[in-house]
Amino acid sequence: MQITAAALWLNTCFAAFDQSITLLVHRLYTMAGGFFTPFFEFISLLGKGGIFLVLLSLALMLYRPTRRFGTAMLFGVAIGALFTNVFLKVVIARPRPYADESGIFYQLWLLVGQNVESDMSFPSGHTTAAFSTMTALFLMGNKKYSWTAFIFAFLMGLARIYLVVHYPSDVLGGIIVGVVAGCLGALIAVKLPEAWYASWRKKKKAGEGKCSDSEN
Repeated sequence: MQITAAALWLNTCFAAFDQSITLLVHRLYTMAGGFFTPFFEFISLLGKGGIFLVLLSLALMLYRPTRRFGTAMLFGVAIGALFTNVFLKVVIARPRPYADESGIFYQLWLLVGQNVESDMSFPSGHTTAAFSTMTALFLMGNKKYSWTAFIFAFLMGLARIYLVVHYPSDVLGGIIVGVVAGCLGALIAVKLPEAWYASWRKKKKAGEGKCSDSEN
């Protein structure tokens, strides 16, 4: 398989970083005998295609107290997906860590479950989605509590390394893109006029009115 110049540069410049971090995370597997594997597979599943995070954003948009949170998160995950899935993954086209069957990443991947992904590796789309939504939630919420959103985001990045479906540098790239996307999502949500949020209230009341009329 022919590798792009950008992917080759990433593989070369981050070789030591990727291997050392992956081996460090792999200690969770060796020390616990695979105990954490189902947990990280579940965390990873929550980020697949960004579907869960999009649905969470939409659910928050349905209620007035959390509407701005959901709006910021939805814009964040959309912006992150555009940058990651539509542009960076296509242009850089970095193969997954397990693609090289002669490398150490392949051997680790065999041990932890052999999860297969269909797209390219850099940056991590799961990590981008998690950090874009959680950054937006953090910025829109009370910082005293909203920082806890990053626990989920960091677990997502850790899961992708643990399962050896991403290099640590892929996750780092996803963090950077995700944080930027989340900031943009929050900025858009703040700049939207109050009338836009009010329109959601009117639509919801109109829907409730139709339901009550049909019941009568």
